[in-house]
Amino acid sequence: MIFPVALAGLLLVLGQASGSPAGAPARLQIDKPEASEELPAAKDLTTVRRIYVDVLTGGETAAQFRDMVMVSLEKTKLFIITENPDRADATLKGAANDRVYTDRFRSSDNLNMHTQVSSSERSGDTYHYSEGESHSAGIGIGESESTNIEEHKHEAFAAIRLVNRAGDVIWSATAESLGGKFLGASADVADKIARQITAEYRREQTGSPPQPNRTSTSPVR
Repeated sequence: MIFPVALAGLLLVLGQASGSPAGAPARLQIDKPEASEELPAAKDLTTVRRIYVDVLTGGETAAQFRDMVMVSLEKTKLFIITENPDRADATLKGAANDRVYTDRFRSSDNLNMHTQVSSSERSGDTYHYSEGESHSAGIGIGESESTNIEEHKHEAFAAIRLVNRAGDVIWSATAESLGGKFLGASADVADKIARQITAEYRREQTGSPPQPNRTSTSPVR
């Protein structure tokens, strides 16, 4: 048959081209793609381009806060917020909490005063007369006042950190809020986080001295 002979000749040619001994089966050469070089770890905020916001601890309210902080960070236009952690230069991690509670205050004041004065005098003899004198006075004052105040409050708190590919923390912040005029407590905290990271980014760009990291709070309104 012609077909087996032709196939044997083809295998012989391939074997010679690949350097295999005559008569040995030919081996196909498959080039493996070179491994991509790992990106260097970000040293500070100015070297961070993409941020992945990790799942925050704190329950259901923390999951809602994660979405809010992603929106606030995207609005800064300083970073690209990605849903792919493998593409991120740094990951935002931490904890957040949002709670509604009732603050109760109770007090009671009592004022009582009571005064009584009495005196008695008696003299005489058994044959002629008897004389007696009696005095009595009394004052009573009573007053009671009680206070019962209930105030509904909404409070949010977050503690977050930015971690680079090497696992080093390159930035961290905390913020809390009782709610603002136009924002709820969680949205206000997310906005504070975005403002803090923007301020630190600008500071590192200009090389200004670092500022003490203080907890950002909102006054009671």
